[in-house]
Amino acid sequence: MAEPEAAPDDLDALIGDMDYLPGHFHLEMQLNFEPCSPAPLRARDLQLQREGARRELELATGPQRPAVQHLLGVFAFYLEELDEARERFLEVAREDPGNLNAWANLTHVYGRLGQEQEEEACAARLAGLMGLDENPEASGAEALRAARCLAEQGYAHGFDVGCASLQERARVLVAGLALYDKALGYGQQIPAEEKRGWYFTMATLFIRLDSIFLELGGEEQKRLPAFNRTLALLQQVLKASNPALAWCYLGMLLERKDTFSTTPMGIHDCGYSGTDPLDCFGKAIEIAKDRPLILNRLAKIFHFLGKQDMAIGTCNMALDVLGDPELNWQAYCTRAKVAYLHDLERAKAGLGGMPDRSHLAHAKADLEQVVRVCPGLRTYLDIGQVSSCLAWLAEGSPGTACGTEPAPKALTRVGAQLPRLPQPVGQGYAVMCGASKEAWCLSTC
Repeated sequence: MAEPEAAPDDLDALIGDMDYLPGHFHLEMQLNFEPCSPAPLRARDLQLQREGARRELELATGPQRPAVQHLLGVFAFYLEELDEARERFLEVAREDPGNLNAWANLTHVYGRLGQEQEEEACAARLAGLMGLDENPEASGAEALRAARCLAEQGYAHGFDVGCASLQERARVLVAGLALYDKALGYGQQIPAEEKRGWYFTMATLFIRLDSIFLELGGEEQKRLPAFNRTLALLQQVLKASNPALAWCYLGMLLERKDTFSTTPMGIHDCGYSGTDPLDCFGKAIEIAKDRPLILNRLAKIFHFLGKQDMAIGTCNMALDVLGDPELNWQAYCTRAKVAYLHDLERAKAGLGGMPDRSHLAHAKADLEQVVRVCPGLRTYLDIGQVSSCLAWLAEGSPGTACGTEPAPKALTRVGAQLPRLPQPVGQGYAVMCGASKEAWCLSTC
């Protein structure tokens, strides 16, 4: 006689007893919750984050690529591009048939598509890999699978969409770090280089969290444990095969030591007491001098830190190595951001005159090179804003900015990428650029 099927209550109890649950669609991220913002704004934010994830895929090494592919699949799912989402998850499953998140995410996508047979097959495959069915796969790799599953989930928390406050963003980052800690508990046998990749992502999340605490004016005793741990993580990442970004992050942390009343003990414990932040930045540039993609990342960080001369110099180094706009569009975009923001922030703060037209013209020229070969939502937003500011300077009246030709052309392209946007071009531009600091004008990082 066949065994009776497990009752729903039994299944819920089984899931409740599990230490982790594969897949991305159950994670407590704003991405998975009912959106609070209007559909056009959410679509814009998803598009921008997806473009950021695609840039991450260019840099990702072998072990990290599945985490980025999962993220791209999730963004495609919420943009109603279900076939694209399915292909992203299938690609991960083909490259790593033991990837737990791939089968869990495919189960979710096939359920949305109404393909019950495929949904059940993926669920059965997942159960076998986790040892939950009658014939579990006896490979002895369950702990490694669990570790990588959790690390991929932790990675996704750095790309959440829709956080309404700094406190909410901090909560999401803390949740991502907790998943990485759990992954480390399972991942005793993870190769050292792969684990250093985890450490680097953890350091990234910790630095973002510290930035939030600084902005909120948090107590330094609340910041101190995470700050010291970030130093210890970077100390391990510096042993990686390409530690350029780790040196840059170390320089960032050392510059923040003055935000504490006394030098954090982690600086002494890790042997960085006499280390100059500028030396760290210099080492980062030297290590990455022949790698334009890494140089581009460094340039964006320098721009974010307000080191505009270093940002321009690093962009120029990247363009000397690879000047093709199609292959190295990020360098042109970052250089445009620096040129555009050269005078604008001072003008907005009342500390200087009007922005220099030559800086805006250089920014527009760089962006036009990019948009011809690598069009994207962020680039159209950028070139639209630059064109509007140029028109504002030419006409002497902000009311004419959206009436001149260059900006509406770029913004019409934005509308094509967001077909659900109901506003006319000028209003839609205000909605898209006014709703978040990152999307307004040119993003900082």
